[in-house]
Amino acid sequence: MIEFKNVTKTFTTKDGDVTAVSDVNLNIDDGEIYGIVGYSGAGKSTLTRMLNGLETPTSGEIDINGDPITALSGPELRKKRQKIGMIFQHFNLLWSRTVIQNIMFPLEVAGVSRSDRKKKAQHLVDLVGLTGREHSYPSELSGGQKQRVGVARALANDPEILISDEATSALDPQTTDEVLDLLLEINKKMNLSIVLITHEMHAIRKICDHVAVMDDGKVVEQGTVFNVFRNPKKQITKRFVSEEVDPALTDTNSIVEDLIKSYPDGTIVQLVFHGDQAKLPIVSEMIHKFPKLEVSIIEGSIHQTQEGSIGSLYLQINGDKESLDGALDLLKKMHVETEVIHHD
Repeated sequence: MIEFKNVTKTFTTKDGDVTAVSDVNLNIDDGEIYGIVGYSGAGKSTLTRMLNGLETPTSGEIDINGDPITALSGPELRKKRQKIGMIFQHFNLLWSRTVIQNIMFPLEVAGVSRSDRKKKAQHLVDLVGLTGREHSYPSELSGGQKQRVGVARALANDPEILISDEATSALDPQTTDEVLDLLLEINKKMNLSIVLITHEMHAIRKICDHVAVMDDGKVVEQGTVFNVFRNPKKQITKRFVSEEVDPALTDTNSIVEDLIKSYPDGTIVQLVFHGDQAKLPIVSEMIHKFPKLEVSIIEGSIHQTQEGSIGSLYLQINGDKESLDGALDLLKKMHVETEVIHHD
């Protein structure tokens, strides 16, 4: 487990003190993928540097599996860092070394014998899907392949924690998904804790279990990815979520006016559903039980998280009041969140 306990980091500059991280409290369980999302300047990088001991908190404590990394120094700190793998945005590969030599490098630094280094590196080459490219140089690889080398190198010393620091932000969407799928596969196979630092909510939604949203050095919101997507509370969180999913899930005001103009007749109903609710035959059930109603789907979307589906659906319903009330009651019994946003 990783614990941030009231962690604050203040830098002293010629223009005065600057607080980069303020009173952060986080608990990251063993074997989970924990996302930390924020825009540039939110404090993510400083938090990362404190986690691997490159910066010392001004106040507070960071514990890794019960050991306060903030109290370590010298050989003890270097030994602990060997158990923290890092994946970087710009790969940080040695361009004069081949794929397998790059992966062997941290093992060489750790004093592992050459035969054991080569055996371990070959296993990691296979694990990250680079079999056959062992003797290629970084200049001969695509961006996604370079990042796979970075992932393999980060795993070389059998880390307790893997930190991914904006590892997909320099990649195209398809390659991003491939690297994220690789991280998820590694997490499942090795039960490895992964801390994913990013400004992309897509990465959070796709592979993370929990997420913390940072703004101006503070954690302003945290929880399971499912719950944060389902019910974001802070405005910055709503902004992040709306960049990835239908804005209707976070801010109905943004589209209600347009829907009313386009569909002035009848009743417009918004449904928000989660998990297995996405599989329910909601519309067909309504039409079957209330045949006098005319039901049209006018907008909808479904997105997947590690915990389940989350989606929204807008319906235009025309019909008598008794049937409409019955349909709304049916939705309530099906435990589907329902809001009448316009009634003619």
